[in-house]
Amino acid sequence: MRILNTLSRRKEEFVPVNKDEVRIYACGPTVYNYIHIGNARPLCVFDVLRRYLEYRGYNVKFVQNFTDVDDKIIKRANEEGISSQEVAEKYINEFWTDAHGLNFKDATVHPKATENIDEIINIIKTLEDKGYAYAVDGDVYFRALKFNGYGKLSHQPIDDLQSGARIAVGEKKENPLDFALWKAAKEGEPYWESPWGKGRPGWHIECSAMNRKYLGRTIDIHCGGQDLIFPHHENEIAQSEAANDAPFAKYWMHNGYINVDNVKMSKSLGNFKTVREIADVYGYEVIRYFLISSHYRSPINYNLEIIEQCKSALERLYTCRESLDFAIKNANADTEDDKELLDLINSRREQFITAMDDDLNTADGLAAVFELVKDINTKILDKDVSKGVCDAAAALFDELCNVLGILYNRKSNDLDSEIEALIQQRQEARKNKDWATADKIRDDLKARGIILKDTPQGVTWTKE
Repeated sequence: MRILNTLSRRKEEFVPVNKDEVRIYACGPTVYNYIHIGNARPLCVFDVLRRYLEYRGYNVKFVQNFTDVDDKIIKRANEEGISSQEVAEKYINEFWTDAHGLNFKDATVHPKATENIDEIINIIKTLEDKGYAYAVDGDVYFRALKFNGYGKLSHQPIDDLQSGARIAVGEKKENPLDFALWKAAKEGEPYWESPWGKGRPGWHIECSAMNRKYLGRTIDIHCGGQDLIFPHHENEIAQSEAANDAPFAKYWMHNGYINVDNVKMSKSLGNFKTVREIADVYGYEVIRYFLISSHYRSPINYNLEIIEQCKSALERLYTCRESLDFAIKNANADTEDDKELLDLINSRREQFITAMDDDLNTADGLAAVFELVKDINTKILDKDVSKGVCDAAAALFDELCNVLGILYNRKSNDLDSEIEALIQQRQEARKNKDWATADKIRDDLKARGIILKDTPQGVTWTKE
């Protein structure tokens, strides 16, 4: 597998630091609101990364954090008249509703910043002892320019970074590029005791501390949205490598932005879309399909036309898979002529792996799935083929869709049995030339969104 490493700006062969385990850290949400589709893109994309590496035989330790103490959380708590902890817990619960709706696999560990204060304080003390950090009136800042290589992830000259930096009111930094590791407590804010007085951690240091605690000093892959490259990930590198005397992450992966109707999504522009509001209309799976249908590094555009196209594409996949189920039940015994079809089916696996090995190209991976669908529709479902061929096609179909995390809303067995029984009743009615009963069963099923279709193997059904 080759990965476009943001750090080197080139594709590199993926070789884990430790051959026994791949360690991945993905920046999680700041829990003060429902997640939006910008949050959901890295959630889905790097869930596919984790699934694919496991599919290729790697043991993956995947960590995704919750930032549960932050200025935005405190602001929301003040607006709602509740504690910061209550706000965080409320939106962590809402996160799980959306994440599981999107078929996100729980990470190996989901640490919270507030549960790792001791680790955060320890790493800040180390930086202070080494001269990389300094305290001013209860605040602690990191000396950015003391770290040799600051700017290496964002690939920006120090002069350019400095010209874009500023010192906010109340800050007492030595340099505009310096950033907060610890913030002195203000009245009404949550705080913890520390060597510098009562306060709370800065945003960047949380991830460095949790990375080290749960994954070690050097990890394989650090991933997140493109908007995190600077300053968040740049600062993570600086403080982690300064404290640990070791490379922080071997590979960096960043997904592209989301536009809404060809305009960059932004709260200030009012084109902000939450996962929940879209799911209420289209369901979660359409959102997941949309988010993985393009290469993860490419910007993607959200609009209703595209979402409808994604819905139609999923329906095509479901129809094919359900038709395969029916074909398996009615297929003939295996024959000697199966080899050519089995070779064709297996070639789609190789096509899929080739695509995904090329920097997690989910767009081409999906193309391989649809080539398989075409093969199934034209060479299996419309022919009198063997059960072995049908089983192989279904197994590969499920295998590839599972890696992508799609087709997770297939019909329940109870519904299958009920519909199959009604179809059988209709077939008996037609055999007996009881057209009124047959038509009534068909119309009743249609009213429930069940569409019947006659095929060479018999009657199949799909759900609208």
